[in-house]
Amino acid sequence: MPFAPPKWVTLCLYIGAASLITFGSHDASARHRRHHHAVPQKKNTSTARPVILTTQPDSALDATARKLNKDTLKDAARYHERPIILVGSAPLSATTKDTNAALFVQIQSARLCGAGGCTTSVYYHDKTGWKLILDAVSGSIAVLSTHHAGMYDLLVDGNDRWVWNGSSYQDTSGTIP
Repeated sequence: MPFAPPKWVTLCLYIGAASLITFGSHDASARHRRHHHAVPQKKNTSTARPVILTTQPDSALDATARKLNKDTLKDAARYHERPIILVGSAPLSATTKDTNAALFVQIQSARLCGAGGCTTSVYYHDKTGWKLILDAVSGSIAVLSTHHAGMYDLLVDGNDRWVWNGSSYQDTSGTIP
């Protein structure tokens, strides 16, 4: 009969491998910077406020995140996974009339997170209910002080600016100075 390690051993191995991938690539880029001249980067003159994602069991944010992602969680359960749900919130409206905060959700599991890490989705609540306004971006997210069409711009992974087009966030890919 073949040996099957306990599930906790498999999880530890997965977390260790993910750490090696994440930290290994960081160390490689750090070595690269030490041996080559740095290329000057265009400075971002706007202020960035990072969105902090944390586990918040039994909170209203966690309950809303679970409701909005029920199909993803149901799929994970079919594969006997118990994903970790990270949530955060931040005001995105640049107008003083709209005080709603956006909900940032990251679902972490072996099947949902790849070599690029786990993705984060952003939801916004308006008069019609919760709406997905930014889907599956990788990296940290910060809210910038600049804004378009009444919503603050977002900075993803430190250098990727997303702007509001009136109904969702669009990646600028360097098209907006």
